[in-house]
Amino acid sequence: MQYTAKTNDFFQNVFDVVRLIPKGRVTSYGAIAKYLGTGGSSRMVGWAMNASHHVKPKVPAHRVVNRNGMLTGKAHFETPTKMQELLAKEKIKVKNETVLDFEKLFWDPVIELGL
Repeated sequence: MQYTAKTNDFFQNVFDVVRLIPKGRVTSYGAIAKYLGTGGSSRMVGWAMNASHHVKPKVPAHRVVNRNGMLTGKAHFETPTKMQELLAKEKIKVKNETVLDFEKLFWDPVIELGL
């Protein structure tokens, strides 16, 4: 993927939203895309999460999962289990690489931040 000023602005907007996700809650790539007014760009949100690991201030990318609560981004952490470990530190339970009680823990930025 080629990064442009527009891509960097989008990534920065994604990082800003992800930093607002409270500890112990998760959201999805699609929910972030919808909040940003680009509902069809959940894959681009995923690319932003992949690029977020060395950004300052920190971006809690482990709180972003797919629409079913699956840890689809886990391969982009320093180890294959790091994403789940970070979620466990926040008392989020994961089984078979899927967040348990996903609906209960789901943080929807459209609702929480207002749109």
